[in-house]
Amino acid sequence: MASFKRIARRSFLIGSAAIVGGVAFGAYYVSRPAPNPLRPAEGEAAFNPFVLISGEKITLIAPRAEMGQGVHTTWAALIAEELDVTLDQVEVIHGPAATAYYNAALLGEAIPSKGYDKSRFMHSLGEALGHAGKLMDMQVTGGSSSMKDGYERMRAAGASARETLKLAAANRLGISASQLSTKDGKVVAPGSIEIAYTDLAAEAAGLEPVEAQLRHRSEWKLLGKPQPRVDMPSKATGTAEFGIDVRLPGMKFAALKGNPHLGGAMSGLDASEALLMPGIEQVVDLGNAFAVVANNTWLALQAAEAVVADWGPAPIPATQGEIQDAIRAAFDAEPNSTLRDDGDISAVPQGAQEVTAEYEVPFLAHATMEPLNATALYDGGKLQIWSGNQGPLLTRNHCADALGIDAEQVEVNTPLMGGGFGRRGEMDFSVYAAKLAQQLPGTPVQLTWSREEDMTHDFYRPGAMARMRGAVKDGSAVLLDGQIASQALTPQLMNRWFGLTPAGPDTTLVDGAFNQPYGIPNFRIRGHAADLQIPVGAWRSVGASFNGFFMESFLDEMAHAAGADPLEFRLALTRQELAPAAKVLEAVKEMSGWTGKTPDGVGRGVAMTYSFGTPVAQVIEVAEEDGLIRLKSAWIAADLGVALDPHNLKAQMFGGMAYGLSAAMFGEITFAEGAAEQVNFPDYDSIRMHTMPPVEVRILEEQSHISGAGEPGTPPAAPALANALYDLTGKRARRLPLMHDFNLLA
Repeated sequence: MASFKRIARRSFLIGSAAIVGGVAFGAYYVSRPAPNPLRPAEGEAAFNPFVLISGEKITLIAPRAEMGQGVHTTWAALIAEELDVTLDQVEVIHGPAATAYYNAALLGEAIPSKGYDKSRFMHSLGEALGHAGKLMDMQVTGGSSSMKDGYERMRAAGASARETLKLAAANRLGISASQLSTKDGKVVAPGSIEIAYTDLAAEAAGLEPVEAQLRHRSEWKLLGKPQPRVDMPSKATGTAEFGIDVRLPGMKFAALKGNPHLGGAMSGLDASEALLMPGIEQVVDLGNAFAVVANNTWLALQAAEAVVADWGPAPIPATQGEIQDAIRAAFDAEPNSTLRDDGDISAVPQGAQEVTAEYEVPFLAHATMEPLNATALYDGGKLQIWSGNQGPLLTRNHCADALGIDAEQVEVNTPLMGGGFGRRGEMDFSVYAAKLAQQLPGTPVQLTWSREEDMTHDFYRPGAMARMRGAVKDGSAVLLDGQIASQALTPQLMNRWFGLTPAGPDTTLVDGAFNQPYGIPNFRIRGHAADLQIPVGAWRSVGASFNGFFMESFLDEMAHAAGADPLEFRLALTRQELAPAAKVLEAVKEMSGWTGKTPDGVGRGVAMTYSFGTPVAQVIEVAEEDGLIRLKSAWIAADLGVALDPHNLKAQMFGGMAYGLSAAMFGEITFAEGAAEQVNFPDYDSIRMHTMPPVEVRILEEQSHISGAGEPGTPPAAPALANALYDLTGKRARRLPLMHDFNLLA
């Protein structure tokens, strides 16, 4: 962490110089490849950080967290496409924590812009800035950036390995490499001679990697087609190893309990009753929390409830009302960000009708199905940790700092994880396990959080409010002025990750609002940062998760005020601003058979949100049945630019919608005395199989650049449903969750 602070300013200057000229001192340092972390044994060849071949097998490294989103499969397919192997011929592993696996795309997205209006130069600028991610240990899975980051890098890694293997075969056969081809993991020579890659590993290990041109898309064999998920056989047979499945010889099991009053201290504890319980070995003070160590997790969880701790108060408002007042008060302060200010919003244009509305959304928990856990072994100044995390290098650094050891003395292993949604991008659960292991030297220990600990010690999606003012004339929108109040997420996140608190505008406050591709001539969006100390973090689709609701609900209100069909209203505003956004609207119109008219007892709503480079449109149909409102059907269209695996992309859109619908219908975290009141799934419900509607998904490829998939399916879900409810009932939904105002089937 300290080393990052020392180079932060210099790195920025280096990156800027590299972008504008490429000749300033340090530019090469930023753009040059990071060292290869793979250490091949004798007879093995590590062609680059992503391809390792031995005499027995081909191993591909996919160093992004597999949380069920299929990243290991598609990442491996990028390599395999150019390497000329099939996925059933390779082993795919996550790989170590290493600088070579930095995420260039994530940092590149930090350049403030609407995204859809980026020029070729701006894309190049983002790519150049992204290389600075290696200086920041940005081996991170998040921001729907994995495929954007790997799209060219991984194909280049596979192509280089392929050409190097051909050179090894050419040297063996005494012919030119130009006479050789490859197929299904073999080099093919004239005379029908075939040499398996595994047979060439030892010879290839002594060669310098060969650079190679990428194949044209028309030559793709794997990409662009559905691929069998590499993680499905093990998941189907129950042999897949998630973090909670890790087992080591002599392992102990522990349960964590922290102060339920967020940010409060622990002044002392009485563990006498817990230590009398069978199977309980010790209770360990971890500073602001404690861990109960036992011979199984269930006993540890039960004993943790028997420990009496002296918890200090939380440094946040005591009541939910005070928290909401603090968010509302932010409107009275100067805006933190004004990233869009087009035209003149000072007055309603002559002859236009003014429209106003206010909206509110709650705090939300991540609520991953696999509760937080990590397994650690500390021995002789070295730490090994098995942690389902979204940032291996950051996890390594934080654990090292907590134990007072060098980062090089920490080995991070990243197993499969049962959901992340941004929560596993935090380091707290890994650090607690590391601190516990340090007090049990030589003994591996698995530290598990109960569902209650998980829910009450989250880094929540912040609550937010919006004040929207618009105007319509001649059936179209002529003015939109939006104010959004919420906690600024980026300063908290950057402080936790790097120990830095950046100043300036926070894009996450207004993301999903300022960058929406609507051609409204007078268009301003302002973000107001609320002064609250509630721990907040990245939640699936981040700021777009609430701004999508604000924007698309208000667009619907404006459409109705203008006497226009809501879908046609949006189409007219997007056609000149961003054609792919119009295309996804046209697609859901066709798919759903949208006419703008619904029979009694049925309602339909539409929403379109541009986030993470991807426009996504959704239509949701609801129906009243026996006094309850059921979600009847749904349609999704998304434009990813390049569809690397159409079936997986459809699954991502489906899952994103389901996550968004769960939050829209039932999700809510409220606080009392500084503690979260919802502690488990009975208090924090989700959409069920019988309430999830049938969904049809269409993937488009109109955009010129590849874009994100994991998060963009979430933001349109809430407003599409809210707009459908209005069509059904005539009642506007201006707050979430919807269960408070509508009789939904649960």
